[in-house]
Amino acid sequence: MTSLDVPTQSGDRYLASAYVNDRAHVFHSWSAQGALQPTVIAGGEGSRIWDDEGNTYLDFSSQLVNVNIGHQHPKMIEAIKAQADRLCTIAPSAANDMRSEAARLIAERAPGDLNMVFFTNGGAEAIENAIRLAKGHTGRLKVLSAYRSYHGSTTGAISLTGEARRFDSEPGMPGAIKFFGPYLYRSVFHATTQQEECERALQHLRDVVVGEGGDRVAAIVLETVVGTNGVLVPPDGYLAGVRALCDEFGIVMISDEVMAGFGRCGEWFAVDHWNVVPDLITFAKGVNSGYVPLGGVAISQKIADTFRDRVYQGGLTYSGHPLACATAVASINIFEDEGIIEHVRGLGTDVIGPALRSMADRHSCVGEVRGLGVFWAIELVGDPLARTPADAATMQTITAALKSRGLWPFIAANRIHVVPPCNTTVDDVRAGLTIIDEVLALVG
Repeated sequence: MTSLDVPTQSGDRYLASAYVNDRAHVFHSWSAQGALQPTVIAGGEGSRIWDDEGNTYLDFSSQLVNVNIGHQHPKMIEAIKAQADRLCTIAPSAANDMRSEAARLIAERAPGDLNMVFFTNGGAEAIENAIRLAKGHTGRLKVLSAYRSYHGSTTGAISLTGEARRFDSEPGMPGAIKFFGPYLYRSVFHATTQQEECERALQHLRDVVVGEGGDRVAAIVLETVVGTNGVLVPPDGYLAGVRALCDEFGIVMISDEVMAGFGRCGEWFAVDHWNVVPDLITFAKGVNSGYVPLGGVAISQKIADTFRDRVYQGGLTYSGHPLACATAVASINIFEDEGIIEHVRGLGTDVIGPALRSMADRHSCVGEVRGLGVFWAIELVGDPLARTPADAATMQTITAALKSRGLWPFIAANRIHVVPPCNTTVDDVRAGLTIIDEVLALVG
């Protein structure tokens, strides 16, 4: 870890007591409270953050894969200040310039005829409202989602989540059905090629739809590129196959782009890689890099028309909050002005991808690397032949070693996720990759 001349404000009474007050009063998510020893983060700028002792870290996590334009971007801060001076909040029933402009900019970048936007406070609420829209549009109950997925922690979203974090919330939403998506490295379909994996995964999904009654399924929800559960990039043809299946049975296709959207995969929306147009897209995180809580649903015209003369039974006090929407407008303009989408593509194809593949060739602990843009995962194994996932102790050692060298990682299960801010410089990305390479050499 390195120490820079950064403004830690160590004498500030709030910062000085931050850790003590945290442990006394803050109840953290997804944690056993007694085991926590959180680092006090005092500030950040660009692709770096620093703690209360002045130790700086290259942020290779984008926090929760959401700070797509980095920390404290001056144009974002300016937008927040300007909007706060003018109008901090207004009810969602009113029209507001920032809300309208944010919706216009998002709709223009969404594929196909996704012309309408319903704003929420985050990704889980986006999923909840996408489900409600799909059920209202189709009049059906069942919603299919994949194993190895995460969609949020509210009742409907956690029911659709396909991993262990949902277990303590069960029983959940009625009609939530699971299927397996493609994942060749650990194929449940005994596939040996990406084409086989694609074909067999689609046949499996069709079997589930038919088994559940195609005329009873309201929606299929899937992360365009699976995020926390492994950065699983779908094989070519898979999303098109899901789209065709939805069309055949009158099912609403919902693409969860909360993590994959807004530049993370080198496109405004990850579905653009495969030229697929879903009926609904859920978004959050990268839409404004989390500077102010914001999420939403991009809605196709046919679903929006369902509610033209019929009341949509859903709403939020802070839907389209002006401060949040002002940051979305600023962020989208920053992406355009600074060529961030193009920068992300170059980082993925020319820097991150080649470096990770080289690591996979040199380190036996690396089972597989996969990803695109600035959305990658290194899957670590204890036995490369058996593909046994690296154990928790190994991952804890890796995490500590990365932080000690000045890199703030995103670790999930047996994976290091390489997910820096989208505007991280080539030099900083290479510096972070060098740190990861050094740490992997310690493991094998």
